[in-house]
Amino acid sequence: MSIKSSKVSRQKIDWLLNQSPEVQLSIVQQHLDLCKIVINSLMDVAVEELCGKRYSRIKPNEGRYDRWGFNPGSVKIGNQKLSVDVPRVYDHENEENTSLQMYQQLKELPEQGEEVVNSVLHGISMRDYEKVTTQLTDSFGLSSSTISRQFIERSTQAIEEFCTRRFDDLDIVTLFIDGKHLAGEQMIIVLAVTITGDKVPLAVIQSSSENSKAISQMLSNLIERGLKYEQGLLCVIDGAPGIHKAVEKVFGTKAVIQRCQWHKRENVVSYLKDDLQKQYRQKLQQAYRNHVYEEAKTELLDLVDELRPINVSAANSLLEGLEETLTLQRLGLIRTFGISFSTTNCIENLNSQLNKYIGKIKRWVDSDQRYRWVITALLQIEKRMKKVQYYRQLHHMANKIYQEIKSKQPSNFN
Repeated sequence: MSIKSSKVSRQKIDWLLNQSPEVQLSIVQQHLDLCKIVINSLMDVAVEELCGKRYSRIKPNEGRYDRWGFNPGSVKIGNQKLSVDVPRVYDHENEENTSLQMYQQLKELPEQGEEVVNSVLHGISMRDYEKVTTQLTDSFGLSSSTISRQFIERSTQAIEEFCTRRFDDLDIVTLFIDGKHLAGEQMIIVLAVTITGDKVPLAVIQSSSENSKAISQMLSNLIERGLKYEQGLLCVIDGAPGIHKAVEKVFGTKAVIQRCQWHKRENVVSYLKDDLQKQYRQKLQQAYRNHVYEEAKTELLDLVDELRPINVSAANSLLEGLEETLTLQRLGLIRTFGISFSTTNCIENLNSQLNKYIGKIKRWVDSDQRYRWVITALLQIEKRMKKVQYYRQLHHMANKIYQEIKSKQPSNFN
């Protein structure tokens, strides 16, 4: 098995330690990729010393520094230059980006000998990961006692941190909830979008199906960990009954549900003969593109009447939950936010990226393996997620959602 360099562009040691032995050995054989993983981890540790852990309320240096994206850079490995993504750190006191000393230290590394590769290979074959990290950092001419300990601790704590991190400081506007199928089991994932447009994976559970009881427990746990929903949440779902029931049970009238228009369209046309599917797919798409709520609803109801003599099941499928597929139209948000929030594409894209990490696994041994791979991948994907489109306008969405839930509450609601 070979691993392309692009797949480890910004990976760090915790990712490597969670791969299968076959993948680990493949990466070790590509020594430059392994060096890149270690270099990423060293720079990540340096950034944490300045800025603190991601999403942590504890900020070292009195909050002076913040993460500020990445810049392209390179590190010399022997007689070759290795391209790396260098974290940018912003210094609020001096109002400028500050250079990362660890990167400066890594730019000119000593020659790498063949004995280093052999030692690393032996360490991984013996599952002696501390020896691996120590050997590599020593080969870079760096003191590795503290760094090695951080690597090992990070690899063992990654899942615990993901499952227990709090969300008190996140102003969340939207939740996407969807399932990822893995060898006969569903991994249900919750992805949040904050008022600043950031996408944050919140939770993942294993379930044999999209079971409302299990999903309810997951959502309740998020509330216990600081998820705020009193001002209302837009919940984008694919229409699965279990997810819908769980959202209503846990959030009640504080949830404004947007059913995925793409899933609704595909469910409807699935009942039709092949020669009719293209025609009605286009008609449904045209109706959902209408930004005026009353007009879009009229077009869809006309399609219900048109479909009924052709296929009653297709007509009933369109009618079921029709109002919830038009939530963004009804709130006057479809023109700005339709691309990002009228479908579950945001979380489908997340699932697609997950597949790059776990798609080649042929045999799932146990539940622990599922959680370990999925959560490890989520933590890596999270760092590269782009903001949603028009994120600077999300305060308008938040206001509309609040007014929507306020209209359903007693007169003393505020």
